[in-house]
Amino acid sequence: MVKKLKKMAQRKASNPAGLMDNPMAQMVKDSAQQIWLAGMGAFSKAQSEGGKVFEALMKEGLSLQKKTQGLAEERISAVTSKMSAVAGDVSGKAGAQWDKLESIFEARVEKALNKMGVPSRRDIDALIKRIDELSAKTGAHSGNGAAGPARRAMKKAAAPAKKAAVSAKRAPRRAAKTASA
Repeated sequence: MVKKLKKMAQRKASNPAGLMDNPMAQMVKDSAQQIWLAGMGAFSKAQSEGGKVFEALMKEGLSLQKKTQGLAEERISAVTSKMSAVAGDVSGKAGAQWDKLESIFEARVEKALNKMGVPSRRDIDALIKRIDELSAKTGAHSGNGAAGPARRAMKKAAAPAKKAAVSAKRAPRRAAKTASA
């Protein structure tokens, strides 16, 4: 088998043109040449018109980008306005809740002070008004006007309470001094 292959190789080497003399081989060679020339023509055309196509694609991309940016900005503004409305509603509800909580706290503090015997602002105002009426009826007017006697009465009523508070503060100090001495 090796001898046959050697003989065939020698025949082909001595007669290289015989391979191309075949009509089928010539058709393949012509077809390959035509394909090559068509590829070269397409390359040349793409090179000359490629710049135009590239610029057209750039313009189309730019217009698409502008459209999408406009749409995105519209959506963002819509979402922003909705969020602002929601924030306003939440803020209003929170403010109402704080007001409600404040009134509950004030009512409870007033109730606790009333239980301890501390008169409310309304009670004091009513007393001042009554004292002024009584003063006006008795004819005892001072230089300060009708509210003068009521104010003096308030100061007198407040003085013992003030003294008691100061004494309560000093009592632990006195006890501490006598204990250490």
